[in-house]
Amino acid sequence: MKRIILKPNEKKRILQGHPWVYDNEVDRILDGPASKPGGAGPAKLGVKDLIPGEAVDVESSRKAYLGRAFVNPHSKIIARIYSPSKEGVDKGFFKHRIRDAIERRTLAGGMALDLHQDSARLVFAEADFLPGLIIDRFVGWPLKDIKNAVTLRPLTFEAAEAALGPPQSWLAIQFLSFGMDSRREEILAALEEVLEQDGFIIPDDVPLGKCAGVVEKSTAKVRELEGLPLQEGLIRGNFPAEGIIIFENGLPFMLNLIDGQKTGHFLDQRDNRRVAAAYVGAGAPAPAGNEPPVLRVLDAFSYTGGFGIHAAAANPGAQVICVDTSAEALETVRINAELNGLGGRVSTEEADVFEYLRDAERRIKDPEEYYDLIILDPPAFAKIRSALEGALRGYKEINLRAINMLKPGGVLITCSCSHALDETRFRYMVTEAAADAGRRLIMLDFRRQAADHPVLVGYEESLYLKCGIYRVV
Repeated sequence: MKRIILKPNEKKRILQGHPWVYDNEVDRILDGPASKPGGAGPAKLGVKDLIPGEAVDVESSRKAYLGRAFVNPHSKIIARIYSPSKEGVDKGFFKHRIRDAIERRTLAGGMALDLHQDSARLVFAEADFLPGLIIDRFVGWPLKDIKNAVTLRPLTFEAAEAALGPPQSWLAIQFLSFGMDSRREEILAALEEVLEQDGFIIPDDVPLGKCAGVVEKSTAKVRELEGLPLQEGLIRGNFPAEGIIIFENGLPFMLNLIDGQKTGHFLDQRDNRRVAAAYVGAGAPAPAGNEPPVLRVLDAFSYTGGFGIHAAAANPGAQVICVDTSAEALETVRINAELNGLGGRVSTEEADVFEYLRDAERRIKDPEEYYDLIILDPPAFAKIRSALEGALRGYKEINLRAINMLKPGGVLITCSCSHALDETRFRYMVTEAAADAGRRLIMLDFRRQAADHPVLVGYEESLYLKCGIYRVV
């Protein structure tokens, strides 16, 4: 077994739980165990002698064992530690790790998920000790079958199950490191066996069951840094051409794993969307008559309307505008609104959100045109630390304009999924935006990603999502 020996004073971060070894932290590479007294020492190797994807041992400068890792000599991250022990890698290894990850996500494992009907991230890469592997499981039915069998609107999970039988499931998978990509067949075989095991059950003794299809979504730029091509498409089973319907917090959403962004649906915001919906109309004046007050809601960077649909469903007076640059995503918003019986209260606008906010801010002339709730859920403006300063200017601009467009007592829900932007700087950015707007904010809540995207202590990259909820006064 080859061994990577770190330079002096480079072990602390690893001991604290961070699983990456950078190329500039490596002192030398050896082949074989330490020699006995008087014997020949292990052969010294160079980086070029490492085989991408192979397993090696990582040791401190004083030869203290730190863990076993997958290596990639072509990447800045030369080693990704997957185990603190000298653990081999085969199909059984992946079955054990995947099974443990899934069990942590069941009700018995401490998460409030019912995997019979809840879509969830089953494996979150390093945070589940499978570096560079992401698996999302989506539970539901083909959209075409729903249209043909169920007319009830808003659509419910119970109605769909009564008409179509138990839900099916589909997987979206990302192989983001060389170590995982080179073992994809072992991983897929292990995953299939785990999901089909009669002994692997969820509450009420309902088996998870065989998935209908597996879609690869390995399109993240990190693959290029690993020396891997971007890949996307169906790799097992089938996926309905019209898409599928899943349920999130009881609300139906259409998604297409083949054409959708990332793994098809942003499961990490599931709990935040539910919590945000509770603030629709919070603090609004009581209606004069029996009719609910009209509440203006803006869902900016809406994608397929996750926040906006939740907002409209939460309050019958909510009028929601979903703004996004993608015509395809906005068409899905319209489908989702119809499935939820909200077609008359959810509208869409195809536009660059920066330009939309500038124009909307200038157009406001009447107090009634201000918003009761604005959601900002942009894509990652800073994927690397060198892009952070420019990203902060972008985050500040959209937050400043949103604050200017909110009524007194209105609520701002502002998010960032840039792991390079930590919570402290994110909160300070919001503070600066409010100061420039001449408004004061009260923080109502501050949230992170859903629990099925666990945070590994010591690995700050796994704590990436920030979601601040503020009242403007």
